[in-house]
Amino acid sequence: MRQVCIVARTFAAGVVLVLAACAGAPPSGSTPPVGFASAAEPFTAEGRLSARHGSDAATVHFSWMHQPPRDLLTVTSPLGQTIAEMSGDASAGRVEVETAEGRHDEAADWTTLTERTLGFRLPVEGLAAWIRAAPQSDAAYSIETDREGRVSLLRQAGWEIVYDYPDQVSRRPGRLRIMYPELEIRMVIDQWR
Repeated sequence: MRQVCIVARTFAAGVVLVLAACAGAPPSGSTPPVGFASAAEPFTAEGRLSARHGSDAATVHFSWMHQPPRDLLTVTSPLGQTIAEMSGDASAGRVEVETAEGRHDEAADWTTLTERTLGFRLPVEGLAAWIRAAPQSDAAYSIETDREGRVSLLRQAGWEIVYDYPDQVSRRPGRLRIMYPELEIRMVIDQWR
């Protein structure tokens, strides 16, 4: 049972690394819909995340401070116990994770660190923009918007992100469903700052 808990914690911590990726602004020359944000714009988001990869699943709470070029992500259990703290600047070639068990690891980029933590690579680039309903700047994308002009669906680099907003006037999403073959991440953002 202890082994299952460690695997679930490691999986959850690694999936949340996806959130710590840095991204760019929308492609130049385009008129972005309402809700697009630049990756250079700092934010803090707190919420809940559930991830499913094949038959593995995990649920965690997260606090993510995006202060480009640096990110700090704290992942806790639903009961508030710290599972992992991740931080770093991929542009400087150093990101790291420290788990509640005292394990420390570092890598030159978030994708490598995620692979070590999860056992498989994730295309983590872009999620600093995706969480704010914007595409990453260096890849083709397609979007659909709702009646208020906000992004309701974003497809990019094989990922599909579905957005839900708390009400008709909110410009920041409250829920995201992020899908990639054999991986699904659901996020609920309880607080934006």
